Amino acid sequence: MATRTAGHPTTRTISAAAGRLRPVVSGVTPQVDGGQLPIKRVVGDTVTVEADVFVDGHDLVAPFVRWRHRDDSDWSSAPMTSLGNDRYQGVVPLDRIGCHELAVTATVDRYGSWRRDVEAKLAAGTAAPVDLLVGAALLDDTARRSRGPARDTAQRAARTLRALAADAEAETASNPGTSNPGTSMPAPVIPAPVIPAAQALLGDERLAAVADAHPDLRSAATVPAGTVWVDRALAGSSAWYELFPRSASPDPARPGTLHDVIDRLPYVANMGFDVLYLPPIHPIGTTARKGPNGATRSRPGDPGSPWAIGSPAGGHTAVHPDLGTIDDFDRLVATAGEHGIEVALDLAWQCSPDHPWVSEHPDWFRRLPDGSIACAENPPKRYEDVYPLDFETADWRNLWAALADVVRFWIGHGIRVFRVDNPHTKPMRLWEWLLADIRSEHPDVVFLAEAFTRPRVMEHLAKVGFSQSYTYFTWRTSKWDLETYLRELTSAPLVEYFRPNFWPNTPDILPEHLQGGIRAAFIARLVLAATATANYGIYGPAFELQQHVPRHPGSEEYLDSEKYEVRHWDLDDPTSLADLVALVNAARRAHPALRQDRTLRLVPVDNDHLIAYAKAVALPATDGSSGRSGASAVPGEPGPTSATGEPSATSEPSATSATSATGATSTTGEPSTTGEPSATGEPSAPDNLGGAADAGALDVILAIVNLDPTNVQSGWVDLPLHELGLPADRPYAADDLLTGARYRWHGPRNYVALDPGTMPAHILHLHPNIEAGL
Repeated sequence: MATRTAGHPTTRTISAAAGRLRPVVSGVTPQVDGGQLPIKRVVGDTVTVEADVFVDGHDLVAPFVRWRHRDDSDWSSAPMTSLGNDRYQGVVPLDRIGCHELAVTATVDRYGSWRRDVEAKLAAGTAAPVDLLVGAALLDDTARRSRGPARDTAQRAARTLRALAADAEAETASNPGTSNPGTSMPAPVIPAPVIPAAQALLGDERLAAVADAHPDLRSAATVPAGTVWVDRALAGSSAWYELFPRSASPDPARPGTLHDVIDRLPYVANMGFDVLYLPPIHPIGTTARKGPNGATRSRPGDPGSPWAIGSPAGGHTAVHPDLGTIDDFDRLVATAGEHGIEVALDLAWQCSPDHPWVSEHPDWFRRLPDGSIACAENPPKRYEDVYPLDFETADWRNLWAALADVVRFWIGHGIRVFRVDNPHTKPMRLWEWLLADIRSEHPDVVFLAEAFTRPRVMEHLAKVGFSQSYTYFTWRTSKWDLETYLRELTSAPLVEYFRPNFWPNTPDILPEHLQGGIRAAFIARLVLAATATANYGIYGPAFELQQHVPRHPGSEEYLDSEKYEVRHWDLDDPTSLADLVALVNAARRAHPALRQDRTLRLVPVDNDHLIAYAKAVALPATDGSSGRSGASAVPGEPGPTSATGEPSATSEPSATSATSATGATSTTGEPSTTGEPSATGEPSAPDNLGGAADAGALDVILAIVNLDPTNVQSGWVDLPLHELGLPADRPYAADDLLTGARYRWHGPRNYVALDPGTMPAHILHLHPNIEAGL
């Protein structure tokens, strides 16, 4: 009888099934918080699951990755391949929106272990007839677990093994010369004439595949591997454009309406954006209304802040009467869809003193000892026009339900994308519940967290379900800062659940590096935001018109901010960056490499004012090929992060700064316009914007940005050619998607020079077809 020791169960507490479980599964990745919260992917992605799997003794182990959509009862599975040192890897395809469960199952590979051992014995001449009978019994078991052709294959092989064992016994009996030395007993080994036939059967890979496909799972160990939430494609890649509807009027004599936003849609679509984000469109309170530049006293006619939500005209489910009606809003959503644009709304869980909830639910607000309701504060700032909700109210259940009803209301009017204002100032468990509650009915809804706060808080918001997240990009300016941040965002564990959305500016943030009004600074930040991450946005028209005057020195707020007053914008301003924005977004649409983050790798360049990084994904093969030789980047999976190989000592400068949308200067200052690669490595001007790489190859993008907005900066870029699927023994093309120039590069080490006076950045499409048209 087993004795109990402190902290350990007796054998009676161990189930009969558990006592037969020999495989061990541990170290499963990827997971978020030990599998308690889901990792993230989008439809069409894969998840590569890894685990340490082993078994006692010398038997082989057969691990499988398993998955199912949470709405399904049946599991799918795929074998895992060995990475060495008892580490295994399996790939899960994801083709449906929603939550998918993952698991790793491992069993003893009895047929594989037997096959390995008998092959060794046959080679050494020590295999016995009974060894073949053991294999026959294993294949009998395989036949019982299979059907159709697989069963027939296993049964035939079992019969063959028994026949070979019988032949071996008969050959041994008829040949008395085969005896153990010093005895008269027949040697228990398979005679030489039978060995080739036995080796042929053991070497039959089709038979091995049948056995592998029908493993003995009676003593298999299964370990949950967490869950993965699969979003629609927009969550993984999107370009956002923010505008204030009341500033959309073409007539300076009146504020804008939703009809004016409808008229603005072609402008937004021509720039290539797929999300139009509107700040709150609800009625605005009059009590303590802010004036221009946030003045604590407003004047008659001042419109107030859209974030001071609520008036007698309604609250979070109403449209400001000056903007139009709910029918106007429905027309906006429908018309935007015709332009390929989704409308995103702001969820700001706060109220003006005039919001209907203040009188209908006074217990949803925190009262001070003097009986007044506390206004919003971010010391030393005070927002007298805003009352925060009290999430510690005793009536929190009804408050939560009301907030969820607001989301459902706008979903009912065609909204599937929400930007959430300051989610870090609301309870985490509210978001965990609300996001799950909404997605239980509408799994296609996308939520962007506007949280600029402590890293762990931002990360937890992503963990509990936010699809995308604002980041610190706005304040990362040096090469070291940017590289460190990009490395963090594209490495585990963050890359598994945190989808960064880079914004160069917002209505609240005019960063210091844009306050000089230098055009090159705006371009550099645009290119960085749009190419370093798959999700990015700009607040316009302030950005493309390069608004740069702060409210006062040292402030990050705009002077005459749209948050407090109506603005009118000259969209025909010849200095506008709108055409360049369109080129950047066209590059994103044409190149899938730019629509994902997981393969970003930093590329060395020997100048601290230049930052370079590459992205590469495999393109679908249309000719039966699986991709260019040497390709290592796989869609949705991380690639290598550093360059390899030695720079070529004989490489000549071959890339220089661009001068216009149709060409680029060479080292001699003369543009090449022949459409053919120059013998000196100077760029040629193509007829049109570069497209994607050949089908079945890699789509490779290299971005290089001059972080110095006032001086020409040059350097040598070292590319990991093999990892990017580029030839090391012949020239390849570097097509600039911003200028239309083509550069002839050779080897891993190539020269670049970027003049901020013309174009401070390259977005280069790298491919081996140097002679092909762009």
